[in-house]
Amino acid sequence: MIPDFQRFAIGFDDRDRARLHELWDGILDRGQWSEGECTRQFEQAWGAWNGLDAVAFSGWAGAALAALTWAGVAGEVVLCPSNTFMATPLAALHLGARVAFVDCNREDLCMSFEDLERKVAEHRPKVVFLVHIGGHIAFDVERIADLCRSEGIVLIEDCAHAHGADWNGRRPGSWGDAGVWSFYATKTVSTGEGGMLVSRHQDLLEFARAFRNYGKPDHDVQGLNLRMSEFTAALGAVQAQRLEEIVTWKNRVAREHLDPVHAARLQLPDGMRSGLYKYIVFSELERSTGKVYDQPCHRILGHSVDLPNSDWVAHNHWCAPLYYRPDE
Repeated sequence: MIPDFQRFAIGFDDRDRARLHELWDGILDRGQWSEGECTRQFEQAWGAWNGLDAVAFSGWAGAALAALTWAGVAGEVVLCPSNTFMATPLAALHLGARVAFVDCNREDLCMSFEDLERKVAEHRPKVVFLVHIGGHIAFDVERIADLCRSEGIVLIEDCAHAHGADWNGRRPGSWGDAGVWSFYATKTVSTGEGGMLVSRHQDLLEFARAFRNYGKPDHDVQGLNLRMSEFTAALGAVQAQRLEEIVTWKNRVAREHLDPVHAARLQLPDGMRSGLYKYIVFSELERSTGKVYDQPCHRILGHSVDLPNSDWVAHNHWCAPLYYRPDE
């Protein structure tokens, strides 16, 4: 018999249905379906958890495009890990940047500091994309952030998997110049579609707010319609309040039920908590949700670059099912 936590489930807690419908009724009563109170509530809740001001978008791509446009990547090099979803390099390519790929570590599946250092010297990039894979924080984040600061490189953290993660209390998105989040249907905090940008830079936050709304009112920023709807934001506001509970639940279940049978699992450094978007192991599983990514981006795009760890990771990790199902 398959345990409940291994049966697929969207991470929405049915106990929140009444609260969600109350918020949706409020939207209908106010007659403001975009750029309203629920968007502000979601931004405030996410910013409070992240420790940074937040700007909501219709998806991860909008947040990433805003950050990359603010950084001025057209005609410049963006360094990106190959072990990531194609959304990461495609956002930079869409804006006319040249993408060069960086290898990952086998231990955490995230960007290798040593290879990044080599690629920075070779390519002199404008931006580095650091992707937090699987729910935990990249092990080399401190050294990567220090290198980017010393070289004057904009660091964007792709936090699409990292909901609920922390390292000695510090949250993803806080090391770089910007953090970009996804709330796609399968994520730990889900709104179906949606994204968020967080930053310590007030000028970037103001740019992002204009960028998601055609640059209104003066159109100095050449943005697009990348707004989050009020109905989506209501889902986010409710889900954000459950984040700590969800992550605590997943970590408890992982310690009690998965760790004892998966000795070859990914091991975290002291002081780090994963949000466990994925439970990653380095031995083949009979029952698996597959790989985080089964083909590196440099292979998909046909780049002739040697990234042995990215190729190794694609073939040598699996994910054990772990889905939030609140206790009765």
